Amino acid sequence: MSDRMFTVSSSPHIRSNDTVQGIMRDVVIALLPATIAGIYFFKMQGLLVILASVLSCVGAEALWQKLTHRKVTIFDLSAVITGLLLAFNLPAHVPLWLPVVGGFIAIIVVKQFFGGLGQNIVNPALAARAVLLASWPVHMTNWTVDGVSSATPLGVLKEGGTAVAGLMDVFIGNTGGCIGETSAIALLIGGAYLLYKRVISWHIPVSYIGTVLVLTTVIGRNGFMTGDGLFEILAGGLMIGAFFMATDYTTSPMSKKGHLIFGIGCGVLTSLIRIFGGYAEGVSYSILIMNLFVPLIDRYTTPRVFGEVK
Repeated sequence: MSDRMFTVSSSPHIRSNDTVQGIMRDVVIALLPATIAGIYFFKMQGLLVILASVLSCVGAEALWQKLTHRKVTIFDLSAVITGLLLAFNLPAHVPLWLPVVGGFIAIIVVKQFFGGLGQNIVNPALAARAVLLASWPVHMTNWTVDGVSSATPLGVLKEGGTAVAGLMDVFIGNTGGCIGETSAIALLIGGAYLLYKRVISWHIPVSYIGTVLVLTTVIGRNGFMTGDGLFEILAGGLMIGAFFMATDYTTSPMSKKGHLIFGIGCGVLTSLIRIFGGYAEGVSYSILIMNLFVPLIDRYTTPRVFGEVK
């Protein structure tokens, strides 16, 4: 008789050493370059908005879980990420009560009301941004760089003007915009880290960015083949949306085929909103709309379970 002991357990039998905290920690690390860039370009005001947003999200999660007698899970870092992403989607010179209100909307209304981590149907930070933009549009469109008010590069194009920022400006981040979206190079570094750590796959970012590149070049703001696709993908919130928000596990499809459909859908909507819509930037609404289609995408793209009888 063999002395070896075997462990018998139920499925799943394929396991990973990844934890929620470990994955979230990698995302926080990936967001550090954009955080540093945001503080560098927007100075103390940018730092204060980031701190107010993160602390309000963490505080809202702890308060809700205490009041509902649930386990406090703020150390899994998911609320920190929501706070960072919310701050990155805000102008630097908003009043500090605005990220606090946004943090409570993101955590309590969008996340906790639906059951907490892994249960929300749309991205909490983007949903909160949409509410803030609809409620306080003046504060949410106050773009300032070095104390001087200015329009965003996409805003100038939307008004029919000529881009005042060059490719190098939008690549580095020396231009008007939200705190975390202006520096494409910082976001690309963070996205590359997530790909290296296999926290995300390439399917959504590449299909999303590639679709915007092609469509904005071909359709063009002034007619067929008049667009500058490279400028369009570097300016605005496309990079942060493609790498950090469209790839959210909870609100994106499960299969690789679903990821491609999701990314292409986001890219089509972003391009149409930017070129034909009344809003200069289409990333937030595109991702939120596609979040709602995720159950339908999963229904038709998730592989059949082995041995399943239809």
